[in-house]
Amino acid sequence: MQKYNWNYPTTMWVGENRIKDLGSACKSLNIKKPLLVTDKGLSQSDIVKNTLSNLKDEEIDVELYSNVVGNPTGTNVNEGVESYKKNNCDGVIAFGGGSGLDVGKAVAFMSGQTLPIWDFEDVGDNWTRANSDKIAPIIAVPTTAGTGSETGRASVILNEDTGVKNIIFHPKFLPSIVILDPVLTVGLPPKITAATGMDALAHNLEAYCAPSYHPMADGIALEGMKLINKWLLEAVNNGTNIEARMNMLTAASMGSTAFQKGLGAIHSLSHPVNALNNVHHGLSNAIFMPYVLTFNKDVIEDKIIKVCDYLELKNKTFDGFISWILDLRKKLEIPHKLSEVIKEKDLQLDRLSKMALEDPSTGGNPKELTEADMKLMYQHSMSGTLFND
Repeated sequence: MQKYNWNYPTTMWVGENRIKDLGSACKSLNIKKPLLVTDKGLSQSDIVKNTLSNLKDEEIDVELYSNVVGNPTGTNVNEGVESYKKNNCDGVIAFGGGSGLDVGKAVAFMSGQTLPIWDFEDVGDNWTRANSDKIAPIIAVPTTAGTGSETGRASVILNEDTGVKNIIFHPKFLPSIVILDPVLTVGLPPKITAATGMDALAHNLEAYCAPSYHPMADGIALEGMKLINKWLLEAVNNGTNIEARMNMLTAASMGSTAFQKGLGAIHSLSHPVNALNNVHHGLSNAIFMPYVLTFNKDVIEDKIIKVCDYLELKNKTFDGFISWILDLRKKLEIPHKLSEVIKEKDLQLDRLSKMALEDPSTGGNPKELTEADMKLMYQHSMSGTLFND
């Protein structure tokens, strides 16, 4: 596979075995002592062990923080910052799935701030409170094709005191260099490949359906969905297919680039169940997708027909698109109902509905939403009844 250097939306080194260029990335940013941030499972893998060894061979004095959990917390960020300062680090390598990337970016950001991380939630112009000159340089190395956090300007962090997943935003969260190496994703199990791939689809789809004017984001989102349609099932069924893995990594980065336009209720409903019920983010997005789409049908139908045309679906109607989503989920063995992953007695419906309405993603939904709307969508997703049934 050929190697590529892209410069949009940031510097991106793309291709097979580009992980070997990580030392060069550090040197180009004048990082002599990086903190590599990842999760416990990945820290025990050959991928991370070899990366650490290769960096040390290049005389880069790398340190490791690896306590990141699946739905990353404020504690993770605080521990990472403590490790960064204790070891006198001068940059961050955010390494892993969305959790490792989000914590790594947040550690680089918070290493130079005096205010609590929650003061920078993505509301209004909170980001202007930050000392922009004190943000450490970031290199991002994704090992899953889903969140696209490597091209995002935010991190999603759970506040353990409130039980709310907060979106923390600053333009400088965008990494200085991204390494997209499909080899790093080859070992992903089919279920994780499926869930993260559906996360990438949710990003591209919600960005495209968001009502604001952003033709550049629309174009990226459409092409991202086309790549997912072509390559997701192949990546799940044949995990060693480097071309499929490369295209899914690209589609994930495209989704995150596109959703600066906005997200919507798929994410609004997901974040609370990720926080309170510890459901995988990509999985919950996949479950909520058809319920939110059918709820929004009257305002997105024309757009969805354009998506059908671009994806070259046989049935180029709104119902045809829903059938494609349902069929894709079935082939990926994604549950149809939320009740298949959360028991009804564990569903705090009123609390979830309030949290969903307050989620920053809600503002990008094509229809204006109320708490009652959120509750209704949760109820439909529990029963498995689409809104056009």
